[in-house]
Amino acid sequence: MNKKIWLSSPHMGESEFLFVKEAFDTNWIAPLGPHVDNFEKELSAAVGVKETAVLSSGTAAIHLALIILGIQRDDEVICSSLTFSASANPIVYQGAIPIFIDSEKETWNMDPDLLEYAIKDRIKIGKKPKAIVLVHLYGMPAKLDEIISISNKYGIPIIEDAAEALGSKYINKPLGSFGRIGVLSFNGNKIITTSGGGAFLSDDKELVKKARFLSTQARDAAPHYQHSQIGYNYRMSNVCAAIGRGQLLVLKERIEQRRKNYEYYKNKLANLHEIELLEEPMNHFSNRWLTTILVDPVKTNGLTRETIRLALEKENIESRPLWKPMHMQPVFEKYPSYSNGVSEKLFENGLCLPSGSNLEESDLLRVAEVINKTLLINKPQKSIITNEATVHY
Repeated sequence: MNKKIWLSSPHMGESEFLFVKEAFDTNWIAPLGPHVDNFEKELSAAVGVKETAVLSSGTAAIHLALIILGIQRDDEVICSSLTFSASANPIVYQGAIPIFIDSEKETWNMDPDLLEYAIKDRIKIGKKPKAIVLVHLYGMPAKLDEIISISNKYGIPIIEDAAEALGSKYINKPLGSFGRIGVLSFNGNKIITTSGGGAFLSDDKELVKKARFLSTQARDAAPHYQHSQIGYNYRMSNVCAAIGRGQLLVLKERIEQRRKNYEYYKNKLANLHEIELLEEPMNHFSNRWLTTILVDPVKTNGLTRETIRLALEKENIESRPLWKPMHMQPVFEKYPSYSNGVSEKLFENGLCLPSGSNLEESDLLRVAEVINKTLLINKPQKSIITNEATVHY
């Protein structure tokens, strides 16, 4: 069997081991320590924010953001529909109501027109949303100028879910620095990883101070264990932060490698007019966390993205459909949504291709060859009639 090609596997280097070894050598294995402090400072510098708290996951960061912004039971929180469920789950943790907003076609992110329509509609019934969870899908920046303008107009804070978008930029400013609170993820499949982990970022130092307090079980300043409010075990460990520090050193290189993956696929699939890749609009810089394609069944004689996914799977190559929109998920379908059909079409036709920064050119070639071969086999034959026979070509 051919070597397994993963969708997006961890890519470790040498510095990570040295930082972890330092944690072991100094016996800083406990939850907090110098690597946590330094990783937070280094992330703040990388993203361009004043303060960062590193946590156990990006989900934890969204949850704390909602708590700190005062989201309570039956409050309404707007959320991108085309995303992973971790963007929406913390809203329900709080007993609040997610209001899902569909995508626009240019970046696949939250549609600003639908966003404003939804806000006006909720205000009409006396339910002004309390926050906006805005996702930058697959590393592509959302239409931030328009969305921030709407956020400011109605006084609704943005929780910027940049879990997939570390290193991406909008008008040369890093994602994660635009919202009232920014969120990152360091899950094993992300552009850099800490094994698991996430970050809570803000220019408001008091918000980050509150996040640190809540994430360490909300322990009051006392010689004994005293708690005046509910806390959470959400802090990142010193060992995981050591891994993150090593990963952050090569972030620029990892982005370059993933962007090269995109360019490779774009070139190798250029002659396949049945396939479309997501381009960067002006002022958008994507880290290209995952390269994605859209497969048009009308142009492929009925072949779908699932046909290609299964063909890749047969060759021991992992690929994955785009996120199934939240408003289509059984667990969320009861909640309000404002849909234009874009995310449903993207889910139906979209496929994520192997995009890891540790892929070799031979791996990328294998992927491209399977896609080309699958489409070629499925092309309808044309024929011409001669005096002697029917000739197919």
